[in-house]
Amino acid sequence: MRTTAVRRTVLTASAAALALVVTACGGSDQDGGDTKAKDGGSDKPAAKALTAGELEKLVLTTGDLEDHEVRKPGKDDVFEPGAVSAEQAECEPVARVLSAQPAGEPAASAQRLVTQESEAAGKGMPSMEELAEMTEEEAEEAALASLDITKTMTSLWSYDADGAERTLDTLREAGKKCAGGFAMTADGEKQQVTKVTEEKLAVGEDAVAWTVGTELDGTPAETKVVVFRQGTTLAGFSSFNIAAVGRGEAFEQPTAVIEAQEAKLG
Repeated sequence: MRTTAVRRTVLTASAAALALVVTACGGSDQDGGDTKAKDGGSDKPAAKALTAGELEKLVLTTGDLEDHEVRKPGKDDVFEPGAVSAEQAECEPVARVLSAQPAGEPAASAQRLVTQESEAAGKGMPSMEELAEMTEEEAEEAALASLDITKTMTSLWSYDADGAERTLDTLREAGKKCAGGFAMTADGEKQQVTKVTEEKLAVGEDAVAWTVGTELDGTPAETKVVVFRQGTTLAGFSSFNIAAVGRGEAFEQPTAVIEAQEAKLG
């Protein structure tokens, strides 16, 4: 019975986490976007997007973070263009950044998958002999502790002219309009976004930050989403914690990852 309960707990947490991997955003102040459009065309040359090569030099590496693993995502970690959509068109920007896809049309991009394991997760799953010596509650907690892993898909997207500002404005507005939730499809699989809750985060020149609640096959989960702007570049972060999904607990924004990327962008 204990072994069955542990397997069920692990499978539930893993399935929810996988759903987030498979799935693993605003509005301007006082018509600021229009003002920029009117004033920006005077004597200043239009800002240029960074190239893919330049973004590759600025995106995070393992040396930028202690106790984190940083790698290029594989094809199973990311979606093909057009694979993510929302039932309500105004919510699609949220669905896209939740799924680590860019809002708008960047000129260039770079991505890394950043993983942080707790000490318990680093030790791995307890053996069947160890689990057999535990109560059912202890075994379930030990199994979840071994899954205490936070994964953050980190993206850099660069835009020409004021494209980054306008895209961030669109994301902010979409987050407000879609705060009550919406249906979305990722790679042909439907799921429900149950809520989009705004968070306050001071990073970059401007930023949006949310906790996004999702539900897939009756299993609720939360993803932390942040997009901030530095010049013509947007930095996006979509983060989940497997153990938090299994426990039904909230987890914190991956501030170490966000701050390290902000520092590299200058």
